[in-house]
Amino acid sequence: MEQQPLRIDVDSVIRQRLPRHYKYIPRFVIRWVERIIKQDGLNKILTDMSVAKGVEAADIALADLNVSYNAVDEDNIPGDGRFIFASNHPLGGLDGMALISLIGHRYHGEIKFIVNDLLMAVKPLDNVFMPVNKHGRQSRQSAQEIEAEYNGDKQMITFPAGLCSRRLKGGTIGDLRWQKFVVSQAISSQRDIIPIYFDGRNSKFFYRFAKLREWLGIKFNIEMVLLPREMFKCSGQKFDVYFGHPIKWQDLDAKNVRGEAERIREMVYKLKKT
Repeated sequence: MEQQPLRIDVDSVIRQRLPRHYKYIPRFVIRWVERIIKQDGLNKILTDMSVAKGVEAADIALADLNVSYNAVDEDNIPGDGRFIFASNHPLGGLDGMALISLIGHRYHGEIKFIVNDLLMAVKPLDNVFMPVNKHGRQSRQSAQEIEAEYNGDKQMITFPAGLCSRRLKGGTIGDLRWQKFVVSQAISSQRDIIPIYFDGRNSKFFYRFAKLREWLGIKFNIEMVLLPREMFKCSGQKFDVYFGHPIKWQDLDAKNVRGEAERIREMVYKLKKT
């Protein structure tokens, strides 16, 4: 099952993308970028993952990082059914790995995770990932494939916020607005929604950097380059994952899907035990 692992090479990318400017870029700048994105650490994990596929590959990544999770109130999930597992998105990658492992083991790998289409480059997980183009228009074929998966039998996992959590007004850390897609798909595919609260957060530096980027008027989320650094900072941690009671698709208001998405988001943040 071993496959050619994806390798991250900052020097090569810059050379290919900026051929005219490459010779003028100081080597220490390239080395600095490599350290910021934890290039060596990421490549080790990607190489280790290449011997497996899907849930097992996620397990390897978690083991490399010495990260574990604790499922809380998992008995809220009915024994049978087709569900959309909708979670807050505090970490920006590691939380996804944990949910692939946790929910994937429960359902023998029969899961699909809605992700940014760029992540399809991570081949050990491409059988679990369901790509969505977040930086352009969705193709008709891609939309049909997503629709088919929701109408199928595999369990669906999603981060309805799309982006990982940020510092909100008042100083709290939480997701931005949840997308209405999670509600409209629940209704159209007749799936109940299982709300999940993943208890974790990134560093203060990450949130401050994101705020600075906003203050400078930069629209592109350049703080994403810090997410590998944040992931390695979580090494050795154990995260609590809280499961809520199913939200019946018949109880969702089809005329107010955006409001329903925000209502479910609020429910998620009330799952954490005090």
